[in-house]
Amino acid sequence: MKRIILITGGARSGKSTYAEKLALSLSPNPVYIATARIWDEEFRQRVIRHQERRGPEWTNIEEEKELSRHRLNNRVILIDCVTLWCTNFFFDLKSDTDRALAAIRDEFNLFTSQDATFIFVTNEIGMGGTSENEIQRKFTDMQGWMNQYIASHADEVILMVCGIPVRAK
Repeated sequence: MKRIILITGGARSGKSTYAEKLALSLSPNPVYIATARIWDEEFRQRVIRHQERRGPEWTNIEEEKELSRHRLNNRVILIDCVTLWCTNFFFDLKSDTDRALAAIRDEFNLFTSQDATFIFVTNEIGMGGTSENEIQRKFTDMQGWMNQYIASHADEVILMVCGIPVRAK
């Protein structure tokens, strides 16, 4: 039976750790889809720390944009993270928020048409101040709209605050 769970929160709020524990509680062999592009060495080290935290029970897939290429029926799938996934569309479509948002929504709909449990991790980047940078403001808006879209389709939404999960939906 299809189930969508959205886990959101600020930086270092415990989102990924909570999502990994949740996935393992739902399946002995969950799937981890990493959406990150490696932009620099510091980020590469961050990715390595995430990878080292996961054991051999995980099926690991690196996929920057086309999640629906992977047929994962009846699996528990952790997608980490929506923010980086959105970034890939945003930059590839030259910061055109309308086109990027439409493409991301279409891909989300295709991917989640499978009969699986989906755990999406995202960031609440709009909880901070308003950026002086126009591109950052455009991305923050687009990210917020995508978070709302996923939340509207989710069966559960969990907000992480200081490592504590707070059920929002």
